[in-house]
Amino acid sequence: MHPVPAARLGLCPVATILITVTGDDRPGVSSVLFGVLAKNDLSILDVEQVVIRGQLTLGVLADAHGDPEHVQELVEQAMTSVGMNVAVEITAEPPTRPAAPTHAVVVLGAPITARALSAVASALAAGRVNIESIAGIADYPVTGLELLVTVPADGAADDSRLRSELAAVGKAQGVDIAVGRAGIARRSKRLVVFDVDSTLVQGEVIEMLAAHAGREAEVAAVTAAAMRGEIDFTESLHRRVAALAGLPATVIDEVAANLQLTPGARTTIRTLKRLGYRCGVVSGGFTAVIEPLAAELELDFVRANRLEVADGRLTGHVVGDVVDRAAKARALREFAAAAAVPLELTVAVGDGANDIDMLSTAGLGIAFNAKPALREVADAALSYPYLDAVLFFLGITRDEIEAADAEDGHLRRVPID
Repeated sequence: MHPVPAARLGLCPVATILITVTGDDRPGVSSVLFGVLAKNDLSILDVEQVVIRGQLTLGVLADAHGDPEHVQELVEQAMTSVGMNVAVEITAEPPTRPAAPTHAVVVLGAPITARALSAVASALAAGRVNIESIAGIADYPVTGLELLVTVPADGAADDSRLRSELAAVGKAQGVDIAVGRAGIARRSKRLVVFDVDSTLVQGEVIEMLAAHAGREAEVAAVTAAAMRGEIDFTESLHRRVAALAGLPATVIDEVAANLQLTPGARTTIRTLKRLGYRCGVVSGGFTAVIEPLAAELELDFVRANRLEVADGRLTGHVVGDVVDRAAKARALREFAAAAAVPLELTVAVGDGANDIDMLSTAGLGIAFNAKPALREVADAALSYPYLDAVLFFLGITRDEIEAADAEDGHLRRVPID
């Protein structure tokens, strides 16, 4: 344990000083300020600094054991000498350190308007939720802000209610809002499992296969109904696979070779792997198409359906158990067990009704451009077609992503229309 300062034991007079420095950011400002404080035997209690577009705001909270007015005069002279503005507040009241924020609220938009942020702040204030800090976490491919907030212990709003109220604000204002518990657990996720069709890749693989049989529109209609939860997934899969009967097995390789990853998918996987996450896919699609992609992306786990092939042609049947809604959740549990990762430290990302159980099982369920049935049960929802926005919900910033990419030679920004 650290010894309690004598001043705090009442053995000598003490005052608390709050110093706020603002102005054009430049090297040496902190050095000058702390040099003055060091010469006057101040104990530092807290420091916060932020720079926005070259404008510095530096706050220092300290205990003064001598004459605080003398310290104030010296600080004002020192800051004036380096062209900075300074405000000094002196009080005899001992400072109370605020409790750690209880929740993180992430707001994503293209753009985030002042009206949207005002609506978020108003909703939080109505629930007596205090905003402790706001920081920018992304400027590409969307703008991202992270609000660390404190929900009162006796507050009527639980997590689900707070999430629901802010989701309504997000919908009204055209932004995505995610609410999660702050602290170590938020940044301790260790396994991320993705759906494939319309999540990790663009489009639906089975529709691409059906196009070779001239039945794409028919199959697409069944797919859409299944993703909305209107048709049992297993039934829909059998109906759609039947439309593939007679196709040469070579169409599988053709479709696999032409898969288009969702924008940001490579960045997402690369960043997660760099941070030590285990990554997997679980899909109602087909192993013959997905496994080559999984190998290319160096994914750790793969679970999908197997198409039956006889005499070089698709039979219109699947082999073995169907990877349906329940099977997706089972796969997540099995992946977590194999990786020795507790379920609360897992993340699942999907877009359709057949992902409901998987997202509900995961510690964090993210709906990606999803159908209403999935958005209603997800912890967070993304409305923008950029998969790397998932990283912002995990507390990873765009600056951190790009700094790591720059070191590996992967850094580039694709222009967004």
